[in-house]
Amino acid sequence: MTIQEWGEAARRVTPLCMGCSGLGNSTEVSDEQATATVRAFFNSPLNFLDTAAGYGDGESERRIGIVLRELGGLPKNHVLSTKVDRHAETGDFSGEQTKRSLERSLELLGLNHFQIVLLHDPEYSNWEHVTQKGGAVDVLRDYQAQGIIARIGVGMGPIDLTLRYLDLGGFDVVLTHNRYTLLNRSAERLIQYAAEHNMIILNAAVYGGGILARGPEAFPQYMYRDADPVTLDRASKMQALCSEYGVPLPAAAVQFSTRDPRITSTVIGMSRPERIQQTLDYANHPIPEELWPRLDAIGYETGDI
Repeated sequence: MTIQEWGEAARRVTPLCMGCSGLGNSTEVSDEQATATVRAFFNSPLNFLDTAAGYGDGESERRIGIVLRELGGLPKNHVLSTKVDRHAETGDFSGEQTKRSLERSLELLGLNHFQIVLLHDPEYSNWEHVTQKGGAVDVLRDYQAQGIIARIGVGMGPIDLTLRYLDLGGFDVVLTHNRYTLLNRSAERLIQYAAEHNMIILNAAVYGGGILARGPEAFPQYMYRDADPVTLDRASKMQALCSEYGVPLPAAAVQFSTRDPRITSTVIGMSRPERIQQTLDYANHPIPEELWPRLDAIGYETGDI
């Protein structure tokens, strides 16, 4: 498959994407569990997985690479997205660091080309540093010009800064996280902008870090910190309303994203084999159309986190 064909394949991904951040957690996820999860992915209806150089400082990519080598490479009609990261210890996000990140990812995954590479969390670096001549953005563009990367993009949090990067031009993929969920719609304008520019739109962390998967009593946090009282109250009301309709709260959280025609794929973290089928079940659970406006009426955050 040529790099052009790989680029086109990136638009034919399944509505669900396996997020691989958990595979980088070697303390909680063993090599055996991680590789079993990746094997289960390749035996599932899903064809899209997303990782990053910074997930476990290469552990996620290394573990995926073990299975890719078993398979003789990335199987046909499958798409892999990774991300370049700043240095884990120094925070350096220079052009040279970006090259090192890319080259290590190629080695760990056992690949010669990438379908999608995203600039990962540049908000933790300096705008001028990342965008300067010869900086991280230029390096991504150079690798794309060489035919090593088919599509480049940004994966990050703050909406205003994401839009600023997209305004540089040349990006055709955007990943947003925690900001387009049942509880937070602050990425609405970003998603609309990206849709109007025919971009590949990836929506991650639709559980808000766990509150919409496990419920507010079991997991009273949103985006990795304690949830405020308003968010907790809304989550509780949403959970009760979903129960009224016989709908699991995580099913509503997943389908809130997958039902939006602008979103190319919804990225959901999976680090156990059984999570793949569970997520597919959530995505296919029948949900009455009348539930959606009632969930909206409970309220949601519109300001950025």
